Amino acid sequence: MQGLKTYSEKLFCSFQLSDRVPEDNFYRHLKNEIDFDFLRKETKFYYGDEGQKSIDPVVFFKLILVGYLENLNSDRRIIAQASMRLDILFFIGYDIDEELPWHSTLSRTRSLFGQEVFLLLFKKILSLCIHKGMVGGKRQAIDNAFIKANASLDSLVEKEVLEDANNFANELNENTNEQTVTANKKKEVERHHKWKEKEYKGQPGHKEKEKDELDEFGNIIRPKYLSNHTHYSKTDPDARISVKPGKPRQMNYSAQTSVDTKHHVITNIMADYSDKRDSQSLPQAIEQTKRNLAENNLELEEVLADTAYSSGNALRYLKENNITAYIPNFGQYKPTREGFLYNKEKDQYECVRGNKAVLLFKKIAKSHDGSLMKVYRSGNKNCKNCPLRNECIGKSDFKAITESTDKPLYDEMYERLKTSKAKRLKKQRSSTVEPVLGTLINFMGMRRVWTRGIKNANKFMLGAAIAYNIKKFMGFFNRKSTVNIMVLEKPLQNFSVCNILGAYKAVMNKGIFLCLFTA
Repeated sequence: MQGLKTYSEKLFCSFQLSDRVPEDNFYRHLKNEIDFDFLRKETKFYYGDEGQKSIDPVVFFKLILVGYLENLNSDRRIIAQASMRLDILFFIGYDIDEELPWHSTLSRTRSLFGQEVFLLLFKKILSLCIHKGMVGGKRQAIDNAFIKANASLDSLVEKEVLEDANNFANELNENTNEQTVTANKKKEVERHHKWKEKEYKGQPGHKEKEKDELDEFGNIIRPKYLSNHTHYSKTDPDARISVKPGKPRQMNYSAQTSVDTKHHVITNIMADYSDKRDSQSLPQAIEQTKRNLAENNLELEEVLADTAYSSGNALRYLKENNITAYIPNFGQYKPTREGFLYNKEKDQYECVRGNKAVLLFKKIAKSHDGSLMKVYRSGNKNCKNCPLRNECIGKSDFKAITESTDKPLYDEMYERLKTSKAKRLKKQRSSTVEPVLGTLINFMGMRRVWTRGIKNANKFMLGAAIAYNIKKFMGFFNRKSTVNIMVLEKPLQNFSVCNILGAYKAVMNKGIFLCLFTA
């Protein structure tokens, strides 16, 4: 017989959230396994003793985590989702007839709390993962991803007026009696104008007093290339212009992320300026990772990273801190010079072709990026009658070779990367940190920063990392143990210790190991 459901609204009914949320529900397990009550003590400093009571900090952080876990990109959507989900209401401790906080309350509270509170919660969750055996600590994979800032290219304004005004104003303040501008300060301003001229060369709308050019739809035609040197965002001054391969320029932040290779737990994440080279961010990223691990009695020994993290300063820092790194050298590195041999004892290059010229060490010079370079060059007469002159030096009178003062560090890395271990770790790096960043961006709401300012961006990224580690922790916690069985046939004496250990490694993954012997 066909059933028919009719609905009549009851005036009174008996209802408990705990009875309606399934036992295997994620938020139910999360509520039982992780205690967030410590946050009330840690955030008490931010509140006064008078006025109306604000949102419970525990409720605030739980709602923020819901936003990341559900991949919600606004506070409005977080509140809307929570109001419709019984399991989320149960998780945050609200009944179905209680009014949820306003979305603006979440925004104000997020701005109220400092970075240290978010970092404290991150360390708390990381500590739980470590005590669960999910983190080895020894080996960390580091990578960066650009995260869209809460600002657009349309918010960019020129720096010129501001910078020039500051230059002249500072100089005039220093010379109040004479009201003059020194030659050095004048050179600064002239240099700025030269940079601007170079950046704007051939671009539309760069001439003085020229009106903005419009396209067929009435939109302003922006310069083809915009530089962080010439422009900044009024909306978010900390955001920087950056470019992803194959994608247009946009305002971004950089998410420097460290991931443990054992179970892919995030051990550190920090927001940085997107126009900063990864090699420049490496020391700070490693220092923060080391602190997070040291608080749980773990020591960082090995670092895996890509070529973007290669630089003399970075390698020197790693060497000084006794950290073994596996970082491919940058593209311009040359282990040898064709046609020349390096004499380490005499610190000179020796030509093995032509006139057998000797290139002596002459000086240490600075490159365009400020790094120190050793200059080696031959005498003017050494190459004068060389049969390979045109091929080697062209119209020059001498042969010159420049090498980084940190070349021994690059050479050491070059030899290390040729080992079988390095080739294996290269694959491990890409399979460790890159999927984590992909998950954060595509499934944890980190595609775009909602807030403005690098401090708020750092809080935003910490929140995403907290949610990610929580999900890893809960998945590991609820993992069912497996029983692995190895059958050994008699006579047992035919098996050596090595045979048994080899068989054990072959069948043993996780869980309980059971060994059976047949008659």
